[in-house]
Amino acid sequence: MKFHVQQAIRAFILLAFSILLFKLYFTGDMTKFINPKYVWLSQSAAVLFLILFIIQVTRTWTIESRHEHHCQHHDHDHSCCHDHGSSPFNHKKLMAYTVIIFPLLTGFLLPPKVLDASIVDKKGGMAVLTKQKQIKKENEEMNRNQEEPIIEHSKVIEPKEITEKEYEQIKQNLKETAAIKMDDHVYSYYYEEINLDPNKFKGREIELKGFVYKEDEFKPNQLVISRFLITHCVADASIIGFLSELPEASKLEENTWMEVKGVLDISTFNGEEIPMIKINKWTVIKEPGDPYLYPITVRIL
Repeated sequence: MKFHVQQAIRAFILLAFSILLFKLYFTGDMTKFINPKYVWLSQSAAVLFLILFIIQVTRTWTIESRHEHHCQHHDHDHSCCHDHGSSPFNHKKLMAYTVIIFPLLTGFLLPPKVLDASIVDKKGGMAVLTKQKQIKKENEEMNRNQEEPIIEHSKVIEPKEITEKEYEQIKQNLKETAAIKMDDHVYSYYYEEINLDPNKFKGREIELKGFVYKEDEFKPNQLVISRFLITHCVADASIIGFLSELPEASKLEENTWMEVKGVLDISTFNGEEIPMIKINKWTVIKEPGDPYLYPITVRIL
């Protein structure tokens, strides 16, 4: 019997990846990296890594055969084209193992970090928010030239999906309710509609929660109530938020989570007309367990 150190290392790496994915799933931290509707993919990957680990374990101990002995004697002329796990450990292998092991170390040793105001600043802050409005207008014009409106659909059934009937009800609720409540499951749609035509919603009451973001150009009583919208994973996260006015704004630090109530008004930033909230009630709250927002997915039956 012969023990292959490198094969054992490979088995350990496969097991570690499986454990890491299961850990992120059972602790609920997986949604800090990906949209919940893709969690099943991470579960599948965890199971696959576990199966590969079991297969790899069988290669850590082998009975030295005459064929393997023959391969070892011909290593110098490359007549054996496959690795039994006993070839010399060189710089290339060290680099490869380092690249693979690094995400494992960060995954186990570093706690998941939620995107915050510092990321908003790197993504462009208010410049991005005003640009989003222009993009939405262009998309709206494109949709008007088509026979049917574009709706995000998915054939994969997951908990976050809604039916087209439920989607129509959400649209109707936005038109009819006196006070707009920005619950997480409708936030992305409501936000898009309000930004598309702020005048339509001027004077309406609104209730929402988010974290504080500020810019140097803001007045002392201004801040943005912000959220991150995740389409697939944190790599494609986009900032959405409402410019707001609050007398105590200067006393509030960035990344402070707040639940606010106010009235929608209109302001101008960088030459763009944008919705603004005049806050009349507010409370500092703890960061939610799931701080991100996700687009509405409409299921095709």
